[in-house]
Formats: sequence, C-alpha cells, structure tokens
Amino acid sequence: MRNSRTGNMFKETNVVRKQTFADMLESDPNDQQEFSFGFTKTPESSPANHDWLPPPMTWENNSPYNASWDQSSPFSTASSSQTSAFPTPSRDQYSSSPLSKSPWSSHAAPPLNESYSYTGLIGSLVREEGHIYSLSASGDMLYTGSDSKNIRVWKNQKEFSGFKSNSGLVKAIIIAGGRIFTGHQDGKIRVWKVSGKNPNIHKRIGTLPTVKAYIKSSFNPKNYVEIRRNRNAVWIKHFDAISSLSLSDDKTLLYSASWDRTFKVWRVSDFKCLESIKAHDDAVNSIIAGFDGLVFTGSADGTVKVWRRESQGKGRTKHFFSQTLLKQECAITALVVDPSAIFLYSGSSDGLVNFWERNKFLSHGGILRGHKLAVLCLATAGNLVFSGSADANICVWKRDQESDHICLSVLIGHGGPVKCLAVEDKGASAGGNSQYIVYSGSLDKSVKIWRVTGQVDAAVEPQQHCQMEVFSSDNGES
Repeated sequence: MRNSRTGNMFKETNVVRKQTFADMLESDPNDQQEFSFGFTKTPESSPANHDWLPPPMTWENNSPYNASWDQSSPFSTASSSQTSAFPTPSRDQYSSSPLSKSPWSSHAAPPLNESYSYTGLIGSLVREEGHIYSLSASGDMLYTGSDSKNIRVWKNQKEFSGFKSNSGLVKAIIIAGGRIFTGHQDGKIRVWKVSGKNPNIHKRIGTLPTVKAYIKSSFNPKNYVEIRRNRNAVWIKHFDAISSLSLSDDKTLLYSASWDRTFKVWRVSDFKCLESIKAHDDAVNSIIAGFDGLVFTGSADGTVKVWRRESQGKGRTKHFFSQTLLKQECAITALVVDPSAIFLYSGSSDGLVNFWERNKFLSHGGILRGHKLAVLCLATAGNLVFSGSADANICVWKRDQESDHICLSVLIGHGGPVKCLAVEDKGASAGGNSQYIVYSGSLDKSVKIWRVTGQVDAAVEPQQHCQMEVFSSDNGES
C-alpha cells in the first residue's frame, strides 16, 4: 500500500518460510504469525491516492525556551468523567492536535547552540497502540516494546521498521552484537536479527527455550520442579512473565528475571539454559549483571540480593548466593549499575533510590529522595543517574567525586507513569559540557526524547524538593 501524499510505501514482508521437521524443533509453533514491516521511499509518481490512508506525520516546533513542555500533548489532561487512570481522550478533545489527523505525533526543537547547556524536551513519538513497557537504544536506532505485541524501530525520531510476535506484551529489550533479545509476558525470550539484505527486515532466529530443548527435558522426571501446589513444570522455562534481561560483560551469558521468583542463565552461543535459581520469595522485578562476576537481583519481596558467578571448569559456570544488600517492606522495582562499574542503584515502590559503592565493599552509600510515588525505572550515563517514576516525572541526579548526589533537574512532560528509560552519551559540546539524549517510555503510550547536559546552569538552582540521605552507621542512623 502507498500513501501518495508522502511517497512512503508501507510494506509487509512475511519472514516465515516452509519449515523442515528439524526447524520446527528449534522454533515455537505459537510464533508462526510473526512478521516484519517497514517503510521505504518510492517515487512521487507512483499510484494514486487512497482516501482511507492516514496523512503524513506532522511535525511541530517546540522551543527550548518554553517553560511548559509539550502542552499540546493529548495525554496531559483527562476528563473527570473517565474512570481509567490513564484514559485515551476522544478525537474531539484534541481536534487541534496532529493526532486528529494521523496516528503519529512528533516534534523537534530547532538547532541549538552547541555551547548552550539546554536541558529539556526535544521530541515526542506517539503510536496509538498501547502502553510503552520497554525500550532500548543502539546508535541512531531506538527499539520500543508495548502491549500491542509490536516492537517498533525508530531512526532519527522517525519510524524505520518493526516486527511482531504472538507473545503478549514486550516486557524487556536488550541489544548486543547485532542481536535483539526481547522478554515477553508469556515467559519466553525471543531473539531477532536484522536481515543482511534489507535493514528494514528483522528475522526471528531463536526462542528461549527452544522447542527441541523443552521436549528433551520433559522426558526426564528429574527436570521437573514444583511451581505451585500439585503442579510441576520443566525447569528450563519461565512459567510467568519475564520482567528483566541482562547480559554478562563478555556477552556470553544472558540473564532473565521473572515473576515466577526465579532467574535463569542462558548461553548466548547456542541458547541453552544453564541454570535456574529460585532467588526470591516474590516476583523478581529486575536483574543486572554487574562487576567482579556479581549478579544483582531486586524483588517484590523488598530485597536486593547479590549472586556470585564461579567457574566450574570445561567452560561451565555456576551462581551462588553471596549476600543481601537491602531488606525492606516496599518492593524493589529497578536496578542499574553505572558505566564505571562502581555504583549500584536500586529503585523501590516507596519512591526512593538507594545506592551502594563497589570501592567500599558494597557498603550502603545513601538514599536519593525525589519522587512522590514508586520509582519504576533507572538509567545511568557518565556521572548522571536518571529515575523514572509513577508520578510521571524523571529526576536527573549528578554524582560528584565524593559520591554526593544533587538533583540537577526534573523532566516533566509525561501524562502517565514513566515505565522505561534509555540514555545515549553524545559526548562533550563545544563549551565542554557533557550531553546526553534520554528516551523515556510511559503508560501514556508515548516515547519522549530529552536533551540533558551534565552541568548545573548558574541561573538554575538544584531542585529543592529532591535530596540525598547519607547513612553514617551500619544500623541505618543518618
């Protein structure tokens, strides 16, 4: 099909081929309807207009000097008569919005002086197909996952391509070595690769666990574990939603955390499940492969645990429990390790961010207080920490050489909880300021793009409602 107003050809390419029996053992029969789709440029003279096609994407200018960002967003207000916490307004509620003409909405700030330390919103991407639960950035590409089962691929703030899986909502996305790993509501991990012939096409190259491995394991009674009273399942498969994915430093091992209270270890080279560890007493919400062979997990049971990876010879490894860093009533919702591999941060449902320092034998460094509701996601870049919350805000924290943190700014613009974050380091500007591009996905169904600088503007005071607590003794007294 073609939109003759823009010359954009919408092309659906089915990547499913006729399978042999061996192929079927390696694949998931529930995924046979997966396909990839993309946008390609074609001459303006090709076929005639179709009235049912939407008009082209509309761009809006958004001045960086405007104090209230993205006020034209249809998600910034909601009718009091609607019962949903984050309802989608009707068309007549925002007839002046570009959404009244097209399912796309995007805008970009005008070019900025390289030496100007601007922090704020520079663009939005909206696709009316569901809440955004996951995203991952790699170079100029951005991958977003939602409850529509689609993984959208954006390039330079425009949709580039996408792929779909019959798997429920997409809970986690990570990118490594030309492969895209996606974790899903159905407890499976899918592995994708960009086609060598057409960068618009993404092919599924594997599902974890493979059907072959699952069938082989099911024949051995020793491979069954009790998941509920009077119910057993094969240990190599998650029986609840996957909540988080992480890769080891050498990219040889993939870690998956699940609401089934376990995390599993997969060998990337052949997709084999090496271990399944009953890690917590409640859902595991986050996992991160950290430093010194350590793996960190955070759970709804209120604990942050440390697991130690040890070599067992012949290329085998095994993970052992090391210690519990935190135990509290509120659920742990997010974990992240900074790029220098020195600090570990955790977010929790009470709106707090705790951190620990590697150089001090993982001693507790303090608490960052900046949110009124639960912290749902964390990201780091350079000496900055970003926390996204159910209060719809993003706090930007800066860490100094003494491990003290100040809140540089609060990014305001979403109309719903901020569920996921990704950060790109853009290097230093002509003025010497560190610059970052931050992507935030929200339950308001939008992805927002922010520019953040790592310097405090002399004219702007640090946010007074954000603060850091430092503990001076092991018993938690501040």
